[in-house]
Amino acid sequence: MAGPEPYLADPAELATFLNLPADDLRLLAALRAATRRFRGAVRHPVSLVTEDTVFLDGTGRAVLQLPAAPVVRLGQVLVDDVAVERVRVKRRSGVLLHPGGCWPDWAEIEVTYDHGHEVVPEEVAEAVIDQARAIYRLDPAIQQITTGTESVSFAATAAVGITSQWQSAVEAHRLNRGDDA
Repeated sequence: MAGPEPYLADPAELATFLNLPADDLRLLAALRAATRRFRGAVRHPVSLVTEDTVFLDGTGRAVLQLPAAPVVRLGQVLVDDVAVERVRVKRRSGVLLHPGGCWPDWAEIEVTYDHGHEVVPEEVAEAVIDQARAIYRLDPAIQQITTGTESVSFAATAAVGITSQWQSAVEAHRLNRGDDA
């Protein structure tokens, strides 16, 4: 399986914003952290993954949700090690439709497929760069010093929050929304 790219945005673009070289270790760490945070929020890698094999449990229903989308290519589908032909797929949402009615309960379903975006969508890259800029600038400074009876407090930078741009990009690319209730 060829895994996803390490970043959801170009380090050179972030470097331009921060006026740093694109190979700056702290810059790359911030970009990697923002990328991990976005992937966690949307629950899939976003960028292209080829020859991915997943194992799912049968649902007893006609449809089965793949853990990542969009589906670029659907390869082999096996139910308890028996190939299933003519499986239909909704490419954008990653939903499989069983050709004979329902995916059997208590069955192991093995699916090999390619998924994700060959080119990361611009709104995702922009949100990740924005988040990486905030992470880079996060100041883990000392918040309070106490000596004897004297105490001095300093303003502390809050944890990195989210912007409306981030929220919009996450909502547009998130899968498996059923557990939000």
